[in-house]
Amino acid sequence: MLEQLLQAAIAIVVAIVASTLFYVGSNLILDRGLSSDHLQDDAARQRRDRLREGIRPWVFIGPALLILGFYLVFPVFRTVQLSMMDRFGENFVGFSNYLWAFNDRGFQISIRNNILWLIAVPALSTGFGLLIAYLTDRIWWGQIARSLIFLPMAISFVGASVIWKFVYDYRGTGDQIGILNAVIVAMGFEPQAWISMPFWNNFFLMAILVWIQTGFAMVLLGAAIRGVPEDTIEAANMEGATEFQMLTKIVIPQIFGTIVVVWTTITVLVLKVYDIVAAMTNGQWETEVLANLMYRWILNDGGRSSAIAVVIMLSVLPLMWWNVRQAKQEHS
Repeated sequence: MLEQLLQAAIAIVVAIVASTLFYVGSNLILDRGLSSDHLQDDAARQRRDRLREGIRPWVFIGPALLILGFYLVFPVFRTVQLSMMDRFGENFVGFSNYLWAFNDRGFQISIRNNILWLIAVPALSTGFGLLIAYLTDRIWWGQIARSLIFLPMAISFVGASVIWKFVYDYRGTGDQIGILNAVIVAMGFEPQAWISMPFWNNFFLMAILVWIQTGFAMVLLGAAIRGVPEDTIEAANMEGATEFQMLTKIVIPQIFGTIVVVWTTITVLVLKVYDIVAAMTNGQWETEVLANLMYRWILNDGGRSSAIAVVIMLSVLPLMWWNVRQAKQEHS
């Protein structure tokens, strides 16, 4: 442990010294190489100064941009390349991995499940977050309620899955320790193995992500609601608007941009959902999703796994573009 800490400290010191030398040295070279001190003509001097100052930021951030570009862009091209290779990444096979994917039963179930997740989770998380943010602003213990609802955000997806496994626990005909089955038995019904019920079990898994993401949506939408002008609220109150009318006709239209950003952010997260499915069912009982399917194929066929990764990436890109565009519009 001590050796690792020492190596980390040395690496940090070396990086700081190297960065300092680079910035000081490049600044010195730039100032001397493009100096305007020896020029007699004012116009030529101004052109040289503008050129030097225009280059300076690129010299400073250039290395970081190159490293970041390589780190982000190279894996994309490499994954696309591997998606057209065989399982060992040695022979070119064209689009056969994609043809396999769209004809594979497991991939089709994953696409169906991802669509279900995309429809249900962002809508429910954003809807609950909006409703809770609006209501808790009007009660004296709203801050306590918001803190409790935000707590799941501090739990990892795997940790949340372990908690919810106890909620859905099924012990056959014996005593039930799962909360859901305990309630069902108390009401006189038979206990159910909730997470092994094909199709419907997807919604039980979705409930976990909704439970986590509602706090995220609540925080952002609560901040947006508090930004609605008081004059507008008071005018609506004087006109006799009900709480429902206030929410739907005053608040939502004015924070619609934030709602879209929250919705698209959760949608992107849903497209990459993996942990919950892996921890709860590992894709059994028709609960497979694309990210989990991709991971399972990594061990067997790198080409097919890469093809699934490319499908996920292409699915995320339009939403990312929309999210960035919406954020820029809000900022402007």
